[in-house]
Amino acid sequence: STTLQMAKKLVVVDTDCGIDDAQAILMALAAPNVEVLAVTCVFGNTVVENVCQNVLKVLSVCEREGIPVFRGCAGPLVGANNLCSDHFGTDGFGDVMKDRDPRWEEKIQKENAVDAMIRLVTENPNQVSLVALGPLTNLALAVRLDPGFPQKLRELYIMGGNMEGIGNVTLCAEFNFAMDPESAFIVLEEFTCPTYVASWEYSCRNSLPWEFFDQLINQDTPAAALMKKITSKCWAYSKEAMRNKRDVYFNPGFVSYDAYAMAACVDGSVVTETVRCPVRVELHGSMSRGMMALDRTNELKKIHSVHVLTKCDVERFAQLLLGSVQ
Repeated sequence: STTLQMAKKLVVVDTDCGIDDAQAILMALAAPNVEVLAVTCVFGNTVVENVCQNVLKVLSVCEREGIPVFRGCAGPLVGANNLCSDHFGTDGFGDVMKDRDPRWEEKIQKENAVDAMIRLVTENPNQVSLVALGPLTNLALAVRLDPGFPQKLRELYIMGGNMEGIGNVTLCAEFNFAMDPESAFIVLEEFTCPTYVASWEYSCRNSLPWEFFDQLINQDTPAAALMKKITSKCWAYSKEAMRNKRDVYFNPGFVSYDAYAMAACVDGSVVTETVRCPVRVELHGSMSRGMMALDRTNELKKIHSVHVLTKCDVERFAQLLLGSVQ
């Protein structure tokens, strides 16, 4: 069994656990080649206390309570915490959970998420893949506490940012980056490990039919039942609500944002095309703060490039989603 352990990809998932994060975590847990070392929590879709509880819920549904959960940053690196999101309800899980665990705090590790992240990566140098599904605050803090942190990572996968200035919370910025632009800036400047960015447009361009979503949540498994429950009253998972938001720019369809970054991590063959170039996050624009700019002509003279994902094998991705609820 030692050879099997050696072959497994070690993953730390950093999340602001909303509905699509839950789907991504399920995907990691279902992947036979992945060992989830820890889940670190950050504010974003909801307050960090709810994020912790949402993660615990997902792990318990999968009977994987042995995976440690750590509480991280409760707000952005700089400025006020503008939790402007009702995207997935106030609790990040569509406000349908009645049976909240009263003893959840005892199940969270005492160590802070940022310290845990640094420790786990230091103990396993160049072996840990970090998958960041929320605002990048914990990661920015990690590089401030340990400047060598990025060099010790095997690779970094980020769900966030955008390629063409099409925003979803502001005119030009994607939610995760808009929630903490300074942290996004720090991570994309200073994390020199191989970095893969699943942007908002990438997710939206590789959507699945709504019929597939119905098939997914109606599988007869505990994980599918959880997804069905938490999406049941959520406007972000209704065809109607998306007609005047996402569908203005993209073809109609079901988009599980965070699952695209996780899929790239658990099965690289899902990604069929990337653009490799330097990027920079805009911090000062009145309309573009938090926007990710691609520098394909080397205007910025940066030495570090990232892989911006552009196309995926949607069939393969659908199979991973179906597998994630099994």
